[in-house]
Amino acid sequence: MARLTLEALLAHVIDYAGLFPPSSLPLDEAVGNYRKYKDGNFGWMLGRFVVDESRIDAIPPELDGQLAVLAGHDHARATVIEAKCVVAASKPVYCEVGLKQLSAATDAGCFAKLRTGGITPDAIPSAEGLAAFICACAQIHLPFKATAGLHHPIRSVRDLTNEPDSPRALMHGFINVLLASAVAWQGADRETVRNLLEETEPTAFRFEGDVRWRGERLCFEDVLSARRNFIHSFGSCSFTEPVDDLKGLGWL
Repeated sequence: MARLTLEALLAHVIDYAGLFPPSSLPLDEAVGNYRKYKDGNFGWMLGRFVVDESRIDAIPPELDGQLAVLAGHDHARATVIEAKCVVAASKPVYCEVGLKQLSAATDAGCFAKLRTGGITPDAIPSAEGLAAFICACAQIHLPFKATAGLHHPIRSVRDLTNEPDSPRALMHGFINVLLASAVAWQGADRETVRNLLEETEPTAFRFEGDVRWRGERLCFEDVLSARRNFIHSFGSCSFTEPVDDLKGLGWL
């Protein structure tokens, strides 16, 4: 059951964004990586391939049905659209909007998109800001995805780019964000959500059938519900970093 709960938490959770910083891979390499990851031992963790509309003509047709397209309008080849505003489309749309626009996203039938980091320290939002966003989405039952900066499972100080002189900063962890979202979906208050986002100790998390973090407990059904109905995925320019870190923690 411990394995099943972890798999429920991580199933198809990583939308691969290898085309984007800090990886910024050539298109052929990113597409090749996606194919390799999909066929690998941890392909069950892989979600969609993220591509900007301007580059989609170079994406092979075999990836249709798996594309998250960054665009401000509908797109025939997209499985989902990721936009900077509320967009009406025939496909699901993840809108990167602020707290005040969440109701407009809901009214339009869209989902939300939460930016959790970047390649400079100032691009990383506070835990309080993330908690406010997550709890606001939970309150109005608005599903969302996260993007940027979630390369590592647990909140920790890391390099922000792959350059030798990379700036370092305290980055949010994707396990923190996933579980904070799950407890918010179950009705946890904002302080609990913020504290979970701020957790830096891996041993505070236990996967033993149920998921436990300090005084909080999530059963398999809670995790499954949160992933299906609330926190859909997160975008990462790396697939190997999250997998390798999880293996290093002994969780995979």
